[in-house]
Amino acid sequence: MKLYESLCILRPVQAETENERVIEKMKEVLTQAGANILKLDNSGKKKLAYDIQHERKGTYITVQFEGPPTVVFELERFQRMEDQVMKFMTVRLNPSDLVAVAEASGEDPEEDGGIQ
Repeated sequence: MKLYESLCILRPVQAETENERVIEKMKEVLTQAGANILKLDNSGKKKLAYDIQHERKGTYITVQFEGPPTVVFELERFQRMEDQVMKFMTVRLNPSDLVAVAEASGEDPEEDGGIQ
């Protein structure tokens, strides 16, 4: 299984329930496609570097997961079809990079899902 990280920017909405619905649906898509979610981070609303679809702010969601390459296709298909998602990007991670980032931030990589 390969490691991936996906970042998506959601529209800034007044009701947090809409963002929670999108996050839950992303989790569902990943687990149904055979992925193991290692970490999910909702960074909240932040100012964008430039306007995206006439929006100046966006809610940043980062998901780290492991799974077969077909998982990426399913996740990105969902993100393309979801109106709340303004931008998204998925990259493949090296396990050594993930451990180095966790050590630099003071986290124990074994705690976040048993990464070896």
